[in-house]
Amino acid sequence: MSGAQVSWARMVAENELRGVLPRRWAHSEGVAQRVVGLARVLGEDADLLASAAVLHDVGYAPRLAETGFHPLDGARFLRDVHGADERLVRLVANHSFALLEAEERGLREVLEAEFPLLEQPLLVDALVYCDMTTTPDGDRTTVRFRLAEILGRYGTDGVVGRFIRRASPEILAAVGRTEAALVAQPR
Repeated sequence: MSGAQVSWARMVAENELRGVLPRRWAHSEGVAQRVVGLARVLGEDADLLASAAVLHDVGYAPRLAETGFHPLDGARFLRDVHGADERLVRLVANHSFALLEAEERGLREVLEAEFPLLEQPLLVDALVYCDMTTTPDGDRTTVRFRLAEILGRYGTDGVVGRFIRRASPEILAAVGRTEAALVAQPR
């Protein structure tokens, strides 16, 4: 995956995250690296997924934080400042079951209205897989370890903890579907 969109996405994410949030940047790079193993399953959408993967957490950049909800802030930045591809923006906005976290934050209606969920289940699941099998430092991990790490970092009673507890069955299912697609697709 080395198309123009991927190069642009990497540059944008690096500019926004590397200096101010180096660990978040390492995670984003690791998530994008996970896409390489999915290219044969995704075909022509592999570059789109790689772009979404490296940009999925761009909304954490302090200068972009308007609502404090990184999927929404990142998607608005990509749409409003960069005029990014609609599918890319919708993937960033909805990555890893963000609608459930948006609900916890009272922002579900806003997120759904501005950035409807992309109706490409394999692509949506693949981004969940890449995000939820990558540590905060960009290393590979299991989805169960990642879920436990998030709960350990944020606690179980805060917004993120409540979201992760609610979303865990969906996250596990998405990762499972992606792994099944990898097994079913010949090399």
